[in-house]
Amino acid sequence: MRLLRSEEVPAAGEDEGATVPLTQLQALARRWYGDRLASDWRPRNPAASQRVLDEVGLGGPFWQLP
Repeated sequence: MRLLRSEEVPAAGEDEGATVPLTQLQALARRWYGDRLASDWRPRNPAASQRVLDEVGLGGPFWQLP
């Protein structure tokens, strides 16, 4: 992950992967890690993880979990 000022900053020729606004990344982090310190925390299954990505608006081939 690289934090950049704008979408124009990545070096030419590099594989960008995905460009995500910081606000969307923050929403993902809150949903993905928000319950990790709970005493009853259990890992989520792949379908539940995919739902988290979908719910924060991260769709498309790059964000599809295997």
